[in-house]
Amino acid sequence: QVQLVESGGGLVQAGGSLRLSCSASGGTFTDYAMGWFRQDPGKERDFIAAIGRNAGSTYYYADSVKGRFTISRDNDKNMVYLQMNSLKPEDTAVYYCAAKARRTGDYITIRSYDWWGQGTQVTVSS
Repeated sequence: QVQLVESGGGLVQAGGSLRLSCSASGGTFTDYAMGWFRQDPGKERDFIAAIGRNAGSTYYYADSVKGRFTISRDNDKNMVYLQMNSLKPEDTAVYYCAAKARRTGDYITIRSYDWWGQGTQVTVSS
């Protein structure tokens, strides 16, 4: 069982930056690819970014955040990060960290992930 805890959300003005962090415990961190998703109330949870098991290996980004957001991981600290720059009001959502243990399945589908954090709210004001 893997526990994931997100932090770093908050209120920021449009054009600003935030860095989200996700702490993982209860498993072997390097066994998991990691992803970030976000969800507005009443809407589906959307893929944002993913990173392979080894830092610097595999990266995926949603088109909506490509060039603005950067995912990274520190395998020594069991942490994954999402650096968010040039934030827009439409980036407002609850952001979730997720861990993917299985070697099959894509990186962008919710059902590919095995464990989820509780989420952190990001609000971008115009």
